[in-house]
Amino acid sequence: MAKKENKDKEAAQLKTGEKPEANPKAGDSAAVNKKMAKSKENKKKEAAQLKTDEKPEAAPKAKDTPAEPVKPARLKEFYKKEVVPQLMKDFGLKNPMAVPHLVKVSLNIGMGEATQDAKVLESAVTELTAISGQKAVITRAKKSIANFKLRKGLAIGCRVTLRSTRMYEFFDRLVNVALPRVRDFKGLSAKSFDGRGSYTFGIKEHIIFPEINYDKVEKIKGMNITIVTSAKNDEMALALLTQMGMPIKK
Repeated sequence: MAKKENKDKEAAQLKTGEKPEANPKAGDSAAVNKKMAKSKENKKKEAAQLKTDEKPEAAPKAKDTPAEPVKPARLKEFYKKEVVPQLMKDFGLKNPMAVPHLVKVSLNIGMGEATQDAKVLESAVTELTAISGQKAVITRAKKSIANFKLRKGLAIGCRVTLRSTRMYEFFDRLVNVALPRVRDFKGLSAKSFDGRGSYTFGIKEHIIFPEINYDKVEKIKGMNITIVTSAKNDEMALALLTQMGMPIKK
């Protein structure tokens, strides 16, 4: 009876132009069973890995494109190729690691008037950040002084400490661009060493740096610059700075 009904349906579909419904094949059910079996096996493997605290294998990641190499500072390359061999010859050093080198450069601006006007300090921080290429840090008073109307913790200046590549880049700009722009410049004093390889000097006008736009400057500021080296004495520190282009009077 069922076969007759199926034949009647097919005949009716042919008359109306519809395609007869395909009978399910035995192969389709077998493929479905295989997929179900595989999914069960995968679930069992994952459960076994979790029990043994093994992480499931992650899909291989696409290789990242290599980043462009950062160019080293020009002055650092000059130090390695020119300064180190010369200092080894002058001081009779056999190990290039014993040659003194720059450790850090510290810039400091003191703003005593910041106790009365906070906006002055904001402009100093912005300009020092532009000069150094690094965010300036606000310095605060360590103790209260009544004569100067100073309270402990009050913001009175800003500073920046440069190391590595930024240090060499700033030193290069300082020696070759900024100091030659000082009015009536005759060289730096050779008496400003501290006996432990550090050299400190002052600048009266911060506008000598090309990063500062003179038209936007509200007030000309001075700053102290300290260059810290690994030299053991002033003689080696003087030789190092002179070789690197610092215009120090002899």
